[in-house]
Parts: sequence; structure tokens; C-alpha cells
Amino acid sequence: METFFVFKVSELHLQPIMKEKVLDKATEMFLTLGFKSVTMDDLAHEMGISKKTIYAHYENKTKLIEECTLQLFCFISTGIDAICTLQKNPIEELLEIKKFVMQHLKDEKSSPQYQLQKYYPKIYASLRSKQYDAMRSCVINNIKKGIDLGIYRPNLNIEFVSRIYFTGVTSIKDFSLFPPDLFPVNKLQDEYLEYHLRGIVTPEGRKVLNELINSNQE
Repeated sequence: METFFVFKVSELHLQPIMKEKVLDKATEMFLTLGFKSVTMDDLAHEMGISKKTIYAHYENKTKLIEECTLQLFCFISTGIDAICTLQKNPIEELLEIKKFVMQHLKDEKSSPQYQLQKYYPKIYASLRSKQYDAMRSCVINNIKKGIDLGIYRPNLNIEFVSRIYFTGVTSIKDFSLFPPDLFPVNKLQDEYLEYHLRGIVTPEGRKVLNELINSNQE
């Protein structure tokens, strides 16, 4: 009886661990292969577990995708907030944010955004709303700091810039518009951010931007 009790307690302790493992592996596979492409069979086979084990933690694939996207969003948002607390100059801040995001989304090889939008529109809409609110706040704060420091133009329409930046960041993930064979993801992200910054900097800000770009290429 005592042995059975210990076994049951240990089993309960392992459940949250297994749930996290499933979530982490599913997120990795969804980003690499696509939300539609990956099946629960694929996930079970990759992890060496049964589908029954997966369904013990996630009632269906839709629920799993919902939790994967939420976890990834929270992780990226927390990382961006941490970068913003470092009080770097606004240009360097955006470059560091881009670098951080690319490090953790480097396996986006299958246009996961497109698959999410097409096959799981409710999850996509909820995620896009969260992303917009977070990015808008981040960009607005960044622009205000840049204007105060004299490295962004003082006559910027801050609301417009924050919205057009979000539109651009999401649009360049559309592989039908920017096929990876013509626009490698890393290079595309670099070029879009430079395009954004060169449109809002002052002559002083341009000097800072050029110095940072040159130092990153060394």
C-alpha cells in the first residue's frame, strides 16, 4: 500500500514535467514544419511516447496549438521587456530585440503564420491581437525615447509609425510575398529594420545607426 502511494505521488509529480515536454517539442515542430503539417502521430513518434500520453494533457490538437502559441508569445514578450529595461539607446534597443526574436524563431521555415491563419483562424486572431498590443506599446515607447534623445525626428506621427511597423513585421513573414529562396529570413529581417530606422532617424541618429550596423558586420 505504501509503495503504491509513493508511486502515485511520483506519477503526479511527473505529469507537469511531461506536459511541458510535450509543449516544448510541439512548439519546435510547429515552427519548423508548420501547424497544419505536424500531426499528433508525428509528435508522439518524435517524442517516443503514445498519443494517449499527449491527450492526457491536451484534449486535442487545437488546444495544444493554442497553448504553444501563448507560451511562445509570453516568452518572447518577457525577453523583449527585459531588453527594454537595459536602457540602451533606442536604435540599439530595436537591433537587440530583433536579434533576440530571430534567435528564438530561427526555425520558422514553413510559413507557420500562414498555416495558423488559414487553418486555425481563431487562434491566429487572438495571437495577432496580443502581438499588436505588445508591439505597439514597445514601438511607441521606443519612438518617444528616440525623439527625446534627438536621434528620431521630432515631427513623427508616432501612432502611424507604430502601426505601419507592426504591419511590416507581420507582412514579411508571408512567404508568398517574400519567398525564402529570394529573401532569406535573417537578411529580410535585417533589411526591414534598417528600412524602418532610416525613415525615422535624424542625422545624428543616422550616425548611430551606421556605427551599429558596421560594428555588427565586423
